[in-house]
Amino acid sequence: MQKVPITLTDAAFERVKFLLEKRGKPSAGIRISLKTKGCSGLSYALEYADDKNPLDEIMEIEGITIMIDPKAVLFILGTEMDYIEEKMQSGFIFKNPNEKGRCGCGKSFHV
Repeated sequence: MQKVPITLTDAAFERVKFLLEKRGKPSAGIRISLKTKGCSGLSYALEYADDKNPLDEIMEIEGITIMIDPKAVLFILGTEMDYIEEKMQSGFIFKNPNEKGRCGCGKSFHV
């Protein structure tokens, strides 16, 4: 059985679905990648995907397509993506078992 690179909580799935519906133009799905930035080195990036990259890891969840940049797959294997909405903040959060540490502001991590 192949391990899924990333799982989405119900809250994350509903938020992704809402964002794709609200976008106002057709999308192939969302793409998850890693960017080099912050004090610890890596940061998660989410973006609308207008087309599928043949090298992306592609997951279909109840009609929603999640694409993972091939350079990010090994770094996020086993990660859970959640969405929180609180008084002072809202957004996607990632619980990644591969992280070895995070910067003080929580915006970047290293493996």
